[in-house]
Amino acid sequence: MRGAKSAKWVVGAIVVALAATACGGGKSDGGSDAKGAVDPNGIFSIELGEPEKPLYTGDTMESNGSAVMAGLFSTLVDYKADGSLEMINAESVTTTDSKTWTVKLKPGWTFHDGTPVTSKSYVDAWNWNANINNAQGLSSWFADIKGFEKLHPEAEGAKPSSDKLDGLKIVDDNTFTIELTGAVPAFGHKLAYIVFAPLPESFYKDSKAAGQKPVGNGPYKFESWDHKKQIKIVRYDAYKGPNKAKNGGVIFKNYTTLEAAYEDLKSGNVDVLRQIGPKDLPVYRQDLGERAVDQAYSAIQSIAVAFYSDQWKKPKPVDPKVIQGLSMAIDRATITKTVLQGTREPATGWVAKGVLGFQENAAGDITKFDPAKAKELIKAGGGVPNNKISIQFNADGGHKEWVDAVCNSITQATGVQCVGDGKPDFQADLTARKSKQVKSLYRSGWVLDYPVNSNFISDLFRTGAAGNQGDFSNKELDARIKAADGAATLDESVKLHQAIEKDLVNYMPSIPLWYYKVNAGYSEKVSGVAYGQDGDPILTGVEVKK
Repeated sequence: MRGAKSAKWVVGAIVVALAATACGGGKSDGGSDAKGAVDPNGIFSIELGEPEKPLYTGDTMESNGSAVMAGLFSTLVDYKADGSLEMINAESVTTTDSKTWTVKLKPGWTFHDGTPVTSKSYVDAWNWNANINNAQGLSSWFADIKGFEKLHPEAEGAKPSSDKLDGLKIVDDNTFTIELTGAVPAFGHKLAYIVFAPLPESFYKDSKAAGQKPVGNGPYKFESWDHKKQIKIVRYDAYKGPNKAKNGGVIFKNYTTLEAAYEDLKSGNVDVLRQIGPKDLPVYRQDLGERAVDQAYSAIQSIAVAFYSDQWKKPKPVDPKVIQGLSMAIDRATITKTVLQGTREPATGWVAKGVLGFQENAAGDITKFDPAKAKELIKAGGGVPNNKISIQFNADGGHKEWVDAVCNSITQATGVQCVGDGKPDFQADLTARKSKQVKSLYRSGWVLDYPVNSNFISDLFRTGAAGNQGDFSNKELDARIKAADGAATLDESVKLHQAIEKDLVNYMPSIPLWYYKVNAGYSEKVSGVAYGQDGDPILTGVEVKK
């Protein structure tokens, strides 16, 4: 089970946010350690950076914030390792035409303030998150629902003409219906996304305060947030879900470098790491032994293009051939083998492994290292403006080494000058992206939100999509994505998205680099540490030794 949470930009070079589920498609350390008795109320700690923003279900789309939100909130559904849905807060989610969906809730669920979770809790939350007045970064996820344009008009400066999505109807306390503008066969899987979580009545009384002290319906409740130091969540004993916590809670400890976190792990000052920095990759298996983690999961690292920047926009839009050439100038095989110590696999397309619709070599030759062809394509496309590029990255995520290697590869192969543009932390990196201050290119890591290829195409390259921070836009591609999203069946939708992926080489919205692996570890104080399909440590399954 994946663990419902928000879409996330990956903070680190290795792994991403932390899920709050009881089981997973990933690898475990084999359960409790017989040598140490378990304290069911024990608290354990995890390495984390400061979340980018206040903790809102509708505005948390990076891995630091979603790590915390995954523990605090549960959604209607989750999905298993085989991609099939598992009911969490929902008793059932049904449809006969993929356009009208009926949701029945499991009765007896409560928020952490003791108030009941009802149909209204979901409908009100979705209406609030979709409303343009509330400026939620994930509002586009409600665009499938009838009446979205009334709450979120496209025209700049326009005010909403309604405060309710027409497609949401409350039947009773435990039943509501969702009418979409058209068939969306993957909609049931999308409901695993944290933007679709419920909110309590107390949220609307003071939404600003709620962003600092969230009240959720998940296996843990919020206790404290000491900014840029730590966040603490504790087990919610009245939780009704299948993924009840086997521990007393979690402390998310802020670190500014992966190296510092690793040293603390070795000395017993932090219990679970989400990632190991490149500097320690050669030694962490030897250092940690059986407590070292090395496994594949469904995420991809790319270099995205800031299409809004002067470099790529003026005096005319960049020719995709230039980006194709830059891609073919990157020696992925050598960089993943040396700098990244074999902890990555060179990507051959834009969709991560392990999701429905993955296909080998979807990008054709453009991910193959070929300096001669790279120079030829760049020249045919009119050249790189100013013959210089930069790659923005967050310096706290272990990216500098591979960014430098990518830049060296590009420069040596083509003569194009390439430099890294390091931001001090993930917050600064994301702020530059969202305020459209990226000068040239930026590193982009994306992990599945639901196990269907549309999550890596529609949610990243559709005009206006929340994950489309580089302002890539193509009307022809938008029309094809819309048709694929609204296909009659999930199988047909997947096949249409596969065809789109193979054509992305003609648009080059980004440069695929490599598929992620979980390279992490944990302390002697904990056991039962497992990682799911999304690469996340599963918080609720961790057991703390006395």
